[in-house]
Amino acid sequence: MGRMFGTDGVRGIANVHPMTAEMALEIGRAAAYVCKKHPKQRHKIVIGKDTRVSGYMLESALTAGICSMGVDVLQVGPLSTPGIAFLTRSMRADAGMVISASHNPYQDNGIKIFSRSGFKLPDAEEDEIEELITSGRIRDIRPTAEEIGRAKRIEDASGRYIVFCKNTFPEDQTLEGMKIVLDCANGATYRLAPAVFSELGADVTAIHCAPDGININRDCGSQHTGDLSARVRETGADVGLAFDGDGDRLIAVDERGVQITGDQVMAVCARMYKELGLLRNNLVVATVMSNFGFFAAMKRLGIREGVSKVGDRYVLEMMQEKGGVLGGEESGHIIFLNHHTTGDGIISALQLLWAMRWSGRPLSELAGVMSLSPQKIVNVDVSDKPPLETLPELQAKVREAEAELGERGRVLIRYSGTQSMCRVMVEGPTEEMTGRLTLALADAVKQCIGR
Repeated sequence: MGRMFGTDGVRGIANVHPMTAEMALEIGRAAAYVCKKHPKQRHKIVIGKDTRVSGYMLESALTAGICSMGVDVLQVGPLSTPGIAFLTRSMRADAGMVISASHNPYQDNGIKIFSRSGFKLPDAEEDEIEELITSGRIRDIRPTAEEIGRAKRIEDASGRYIVFCKNTFPEDQTLEGMKIVLDCANGATYRLAPAVFSELGADVTAIHCAPDGININRDCGSQHTGDLSARVRETGADVGLAFDGDGDRLIAVDERGVQITGDQVMAVCARMYKELGLLRNNLVVATVMSNFGFFAAMKRLGIREGVSKVGDRYVLEMMQEKGGVLGGEESGHIIFLNHHTTGDGIISALQLLWAMRWSGRPLSELAGVMSLSPQKIVNVDVSDKPPLETLPELQAKVREAEAELGERGRVLIRYSGTQSMCRVMVEGPTEEMTGRLTLALADAVKQCIGR
């Protein structure tokens, strides 16, 4: 059936394999078994979720599976993915499990796992969990009597995480006098973000903060910034900040209502970090999807760049390997390793606001540190994911596009790690050429493997 764990855990349509209650129970059992290998008298796992209606079902199943293996469960309810990573580490838990499909629509859901250190679970342990499930071995391991685990809710989880976020902002700075619009995507940050920024002194306007189980990410959040831009212009705000459903991404909007990409946020923060002597090893890690303009800006600033595969786990691996503290993706998933073990939209926003305070300049001016090359991305739904190099018709179209672009641009076609989708990206010298070539390549993908 292929590997169960993708680049960001297990994901799919809720109540359809593999995102069924039965599979969640099995994942809970297998994850608990793996966690019990660490010597300890009593083991515990933190479980949190975003605001999807299917989260209740999966939370109950995961809890039952974990407890059935003799491991206790600490349920924290709706909390961002980085919030779970923080709590896992601060509460000395053996693991943290997040029920979320991030920026996907509400009908999807997923399960991702953090290790005791607050980092994403290593591939080897994910493989072990998967093997325990697929082999059926886990079904024969059943503690009894007092060895069965217990579950309890942690009522102050949000408060702990809010304090943690605020402590990443310089102690000698506040946000007093700054007007901010927040778009919480009707997701996991709907209570967290307004509290963090208002408690630091900002005048906060919050939109899309009324989750009902099915409106998460719907025409809002980091992937849909139209409402945010309009509200920033309407209120005369200094900045707009958009998070995704599980709160690990940030996309900003400047005071004119113009969207600021993850690459631009990284570039702004990289320049400040370099000037303040905080940019360890003078390095920023980006991915192959980052804009040409980002790499040009890094060269101009004299900053070294690493380029990883797409996926925050690969960005993090390269950051650790090369000793960097700043890295991320164009999509707004940014890691500040001097503050947290994973991408965190709220912390990314606080670092961006610090750059605005430190420089005394508006975001539109700061974002000018890099010029965006024309770029277009088209997502194509696919029926399966054969190796792209085995599709001769598509490869012929790629060669044609690359010949026309020459050294003025590039083509990148890759499968999504979390959805049945192929992403077609082209960067070029003009909007016309970029758009035309992207659509031609997307049509080629549809003809080969579209659904």
